[in-house]
Amino acid sequence: MICSRAMQDTNLSQATPQFDTAEYANVPATTTCAFCKQTLAATYYRINGHLACGSCADQVRNHIPADSHAAFVRALMFGIPAAILGLALYAAFEIMTGWIIGYLSLGVGYLVGKAMMKGSGGLGGRRYQIAAVILTYAAVSMAAIPVVLTQISKDRKAQTNSVQPAAGDGQSAAQSGQPPRETMGMGKALAYLGFMGLASPFLDLQAPIHGLIGLVILFVGIQIAWKLTAGPPIPEVTGPY
Repeated sequence: MICSRAMQDTNLSQATPQFDTAEYANVPATTTCAFCKQTLAATYYRINGHLACGSCADQVRNHIPADSHAAFVRALMFGIPAAILGLALYAAFEIMTGWIIGYLSLGVGYLVGKAMMKGSGGLGGRRYQIAAVILTYAAVSMAAIPVVLTQISKDRKAQTNSVQPAAGDGQSAAQSGQPPRETMGMGKALAYLGFMGLASPFLDLQAPIHGLIGLVILFVGIQIAWKLTAGPPIPEVTGPY
């Protein structure tokens, strides 16, 4: 009986928590780096949520590309000519074929986005995306200007050929009593053409179905340029812990 009571006292003493001794559920020294597999010391980091040692964290931080004003300027130097090229190809196709194919805006967005990433050396970000969107929209919308000017030139030639004044019957506007037409200055004309060009995707809504389809396709082309210029994902390094 005495022996049984002694054994019970021994079991109770072993089950009782010992508050003078610290117990760790997860000791850092027993955890390894998710990248180099080395045992972590008391100080550790996290790379995209994964445990990492100080050496691996430093390597990732040193290889993160640093954006700069020069890289952004180079991206614009590549993106602007690409937008002009896209404008020329878009307008030339419509002038030569007479077909209005909005899907060409997808190619313009791809061309602008790829050119900007080439110029920046693979760097991207929000300002690159905004610039790519502006260039893509400007290229597609302003392509309407050479198309309209070409059509006006054709109409004038056709009108001139259809109305030939008789010999000796030529009269000036002043002699015929008709008031002379008011001419528009060069600056005002360019500003007007620029405004009409930028507004052309919305002016096409006068034909609702055709205009709406064109806007949707233009939006997809802009989205392509936006995604291309987002740049590669940048790893998140936090710590030390």
